[in-house]
Formats: sequence, C-alpha cells, structure tokens
Amino acid sequence: MDKKRIETAMKEIIIAIGEDPEREGLQETPARVARMFEEVFAGLEKDPSIHAKKVFHEDNSEVVLVKDISFTSMCEHHFLPFYGKGHIAYIPRDGRVVGLSKVARILEDISKRPQMQERITNDVADTLMDTLNPQGVMVILEGDHMCMNIRGVKKPGSSTVTKATRGAYKENYELRKEIMDMINS
Repeated sequence: MDKKRIETAMKEIIIAIGEDPEREGLQETPARVARMFEEVFAGLEKDPSIHAKKVFHEDNSEVVLVKDISFTSMCEHHFLPFYGKGHIAYIPRDGRVVGLSKVARILEDISKRPQMQERITNDVADTLMDTLNPQGVMVILEGDHMCMNIRGVKKPGSSTVTKATRGAYKENYELRKEIMDMINS
C-alpha cells in the first residue's frame, strides 16, 4: 500500500473541501488516514482460502455453524464503512472440518477490501466450497451501511441481509430452515 500517495491525496481532499491542512487539528490527518486505510484494506493483500487448508478429521457430518461473527468493511461506492454480523454454516464431507476461528478469518480477510455486502457473502461461500469441499455452505450477513444512514436516503436503523447457499443448502429448504432456526435461537 502506498501510504505516502494516500497522504498526498488526503491533503488535497482537505484543501478541496475548503479547509487548511496546516490547521493544528488537521496536520496529522493525512498520515492517520493512510494508516487507517492500511488497516481497513488489509484484505487486499491476503488470500482467505489459506484459512481452510488446514483441516481436521472428525466423525462428523452434522452442521457446523459459527454465528454472530462481527465484521467491518468499506463500501466501494462511497468509501464509507458498513458493519454487522455474519453467520456461516457448512456440512462437513468425509469428516473434514476447519478450526472455528478460521471461518471467522475467512470473513475478515474478504471484508477488509473495498466491497459490496453481496460480494462478501458470495466470496465467503465460494471460498469454503472451493477449499473445504463440504456437502453444503450457507452464509448470511446482516449489515448496517453508513452510506444509507448518514447520506443520500438517510435511513438510520435500516439493515441489509444477504444470503448465499451452495451445495446441499441450495437444494434443500429444510436444511436452510434448520440454520435459520439455529441463528434465531
């Protein structure tokens, strides 16, 4: 990440909005913004599939659900944050499971990019399907978008829910219902 270039651009933005980048409160803002961008866009330099490569073998073919995983991302349309929680379920094939933290790390790496919630949802599902080869995957994200809350339509309190289903979850309504019941319990 080119932090110096970000600093230069941020200084120009400060000038463009009619502020003085040499004012005491703004002098260090370009550097702070560059460090913040490095953090919130850290997923650009990561391969989320790495987290699903280390598998364990358990005598298990029942659902694994990790729910209420917090995530934050940055809307690629307005560069405003959105955040929420994710629920990720999969049915192991041949007893192949991953560490529970790895499921959360996949969501983390994918969300730390300029994003759309719909893409995050699909990319998490595809990453698990491609690397773990489970019988099925279901991903649900619930997000609050600052681009909806503080600008444009200005509807604070609204939330967006996206869902991606693969394999057995795409084909079987009862399996989807089971996950929804587990999430809502």
